[in-house]
Amino acid sequence: MLKATVFATTLVSTAGVLAMPAFAEVVYNRGNDTDPKSLDHHKTSTVAESHISRDLYEGLVSKDAKGELIPGVAEKWEISDDGLKYTFHLRNDAKWSNGDPVTAADFVYAYQRIQNPATAAEYANILYPIKNAQAINKGTAKPEDIGAKAIDDHTLEVTLEAPTPYFLELLVHQTAYPIHKASVEKFGDAFTKPGNMVTNGAFMLDSFTPNDKLVLKKNPNFHDAANVKLDVVNFIPFEDRANCLRRFEAGEVQSCSDIPAEQMDYMREKLGKQVHVAPYLGVYYLPVKGKEGGPLRDPRVRHAISMIIDRDFLAKEIWHETMIPGYSIVPPGIGNYDNPVFLEYKDQDVLDREDKAKALLEEAGVKPNTLNVELRYNTSENHKNTMTAVADMLKSAGIGSTLVEMEGTGYFDYMKNDGAFDMSRAGWIGDYSDPQNFLFLYESDNLGFNYPRWKSPEYDALMAKAETTVDLKERSAILRDAEALLLKELPAIPILYYSSRNLVSDKLSGWEENINDEHPSRFISIGG
Repeated sequence: MLKATVFATTLVSTAGVLAMPAFAEVVYNRGNDTDPKSLDHHKTSTVAESHISRDLYEGLVSKDAKGELIPGVAEKWEISDDGLKYTFHLRNDAKWSNGDPVTAADFVYAYQRIQNPATAAEYANILYPIKNAQAINKGTAKPEDIGAKAIDDHTLEVTLEAPTPYFLELLVHQTAYPIHKASVEKFGDAFTKPGNMVTNGAFMLDSFTPNDKLVLKKNPNFHDAANVKLDVVNFIPFEDRANCLRRFEAGEVQSCSDIPAEQMDYMREKLGKQVHVAPYLGVYYLPVKGKEGGPLRDPRVRHAISMIIDRDFLAKEIWHETMIPGYSIVPPGIGNYDNPVFLEYKDQDVLDREDKAKALLEEAGVKPNTLNVELRYNTSENHKNTMTAVADMLKSAGIGSTLVEMEGTGYFDYMKNDGAFDMSRAGWIGDYSDPQNFLFLYESDNLGFNYPRWKSPEYDALMAKAETTVDLKERSAILRDAEALLLKELPAIPILYYSSRNLVSDKLSGWEENINDEHPSRFISIGG
């Protein structure tokens, strides 16, 4: 194991004078899923990017090591009785990495910028609860109409469209971080380059070498810098999870953000408690698109494919019990959701489902051995093994398949940009514990994440109704109707629920398991 401890070296000069002790930096080599596509947090969307943004920035509200909400830039806040107005009081010692004070105006500017259509922020809808945010993003209102106002440098007032029970959770997300206006205006898109980038989190950007590492250094201007134990955090990309395992065993990294499921038995035996598997708010699913007018556009064909997939086998044999069989888009255990809905064949034996699948295919006019589907996935042994197993399962119903692998950095861009595909692999990790965060993916105008480009006016109407429904039970019933419709049409086939899977060195302290699998480097230390 790489042991990042403090060393003292005593040097004697020719004059016999003792030099001052030299102390080594405390360095955390942190395995990450892949390189960030962007360091502009208004243009990020992946878990790998959120890990980095969380270290670089701090929002009004933050989370501690256990995933509990704590004050961030705002030291306190008040909520109006009607739930529509939030007043945040910013701490006096909040500073940017260049020493500038963080002010309420920095948040107003950030909220205006992310909703400005010119920014093309894929994740802008996270902040749609803010008054006029959606209208600005759709071009029917101006950025200055955003429902956020700087009362003074240390007081921010935010007005919502409707009461939003999870609004404080949203403010922890990277879309709600402030942005240094002077840097954006001076450098434009280059404001994220090393030397240009100004951030307000526990760390600041030092360098970035794609396919090698992204280096963060401790931000001396961070308000809680005295309690940050790390000097350097190196984010190292590992699309090949087995490579991260090898580097971990060699002591070259202290954690891996994902691990090769096929080696789980080996890791549990050799690495013991350093293998962390915990409940995670996420769903692993297969978006289905196909050609216009083709068989994959028929819900009966999509259900036939879904019925054939043996989720128990995938969870046990492919993922070595680090995943759970999944039959819904919204994962179990989520907040604000009563009586969850599942695919109706959830509890049926897979052999019985196979017979029904063949009957559905016949009903849809698909004869045996006439349908061949392309199974697309991003580079990872876990994903490759999953899609290979799915391909074998499809054979039982006379469906052929071709595997297509793509590198991670371009994979999701391909689907977001309406690239052609039959079936692909995707995963969604909840940004907050509310069913809306999973169901909004399939709204007709969500071009960033509605990979199948499925459109349903009825579904959109239900989601719009839920947005303005204050009563949580009534809102839950509306969202349940929306998911029932989604599972009936099945533009995306849920197959597994996530567990978080990390390798964590026993030399690390401050790593706490939580349902969002968020582990800010701010709370981590190395020693022992």
